[in-house]
Amino acid sequence: MTTQLQERLPAVLQPVLGGQVGIENLRALTGGASRSTWAFDAVTGAQRRALILRIGPPDDVHAGMELEARVQAAAAAVGAPVPAILTASDSPAALGNPFLICQEIKGETIVRRIERQLDASGRERLLGQCAQALAAIHRADTADPSLERGDQLMQWRERLDAMGDTTATFEWGFRWLAAHQPPPSPAVLVHGDFRMGNLIVDGSDLAAVLDWELVHVGAAYEDLAWFCIRAWRFGAPASRGAGGLGGIEDFLQAYEEASETSLDRVAFHWWLVLATLRWGIICRHQAERHLSGQARSVELATIGRRVCETEWDLLALLDEGVGV
Repeated sequence: MTTQLQERLPAVLQPVLGGQVGIENLRALTGGASRSTWAFDAVTGAQRRALILRIGPPDDVHAGMELEARVQAAAAAVGAPVPAILTASDSPAALGNPFLICQEIKGETIVRRIERQLDASGRERLLGQCAQALAAIHRADTADPSLERGDQLMQWRERLDAMGDTTATFEWGFRWLAAHQPPPSPAVLVHGDFRMGNLIVDGSDLAAVLDWELVHVGAAYEDLAWFCIRAWRFGAPASRGAGGLGGIEDFLQAYEEASETSLDRVAFHWWLVLATLRWGIICRHQAERHLSGQARSVELATIGRRVCETEWDLLALLDEGVGV
């Protein structure tokens, strides 16, 4: 794989960068069953550019590379911090699989390391910037016909049903959600996986929003709630329920200020229940990948064990929402 990329990348980048392109320091950063990420330097004459390559086969879950590039450009146009994209293609012709190449952004994504470099004022600053970034993303243009639009409750119901397995807690969650569904809210560009771990942080500043594979059109509450489920606190106390950075109410108020909108706290709670249920279904799906032999992995098995943790979180949220 490394040799193939080393040989083919110059032809991909030459129309963008011009002149003779050399590829140096090519190295894999992450890898998985679907997409992998590589870092490298593109050298043209005396200029050296640090770039990132994301590459992998298409599937029915993730957005295509060209769509990712278009929506990131749309988000950047309204002020969201995203890497500058040099080129993207849904065709496997050039590199063997669809790909996207963007600039490398300096900073940290590993949450434990980010936590160690932040004090209380740094967490507050970063939380405000996360709210501002989401507000910008939600202002972005949604006219792209390739963007999916669908009912999230129905989609996650269908995904659980497709596994042929469920739990009493999951079923109670779906029943509660169906009985308490809030009125429709304005359709916006939804990142789909906005959370710590998918953000590059430089010091106490948000440098870039990554991982746009799940982008679609939906409700702003979806992104807001996903950021606030317990899994993405990474062990932080409940008082820092928004991404492990600060209070959920502080986060929502910062978003309201940045977006110049008002949020319905009852609707947010509904979306928080759905987000928690979504994470539980994802955990169950990962366990099934391991148990079925599709992808034997201790990591997947460990994630599967978190189903019971998510059920506990879901029960607590449902108890809070009994009177809603």
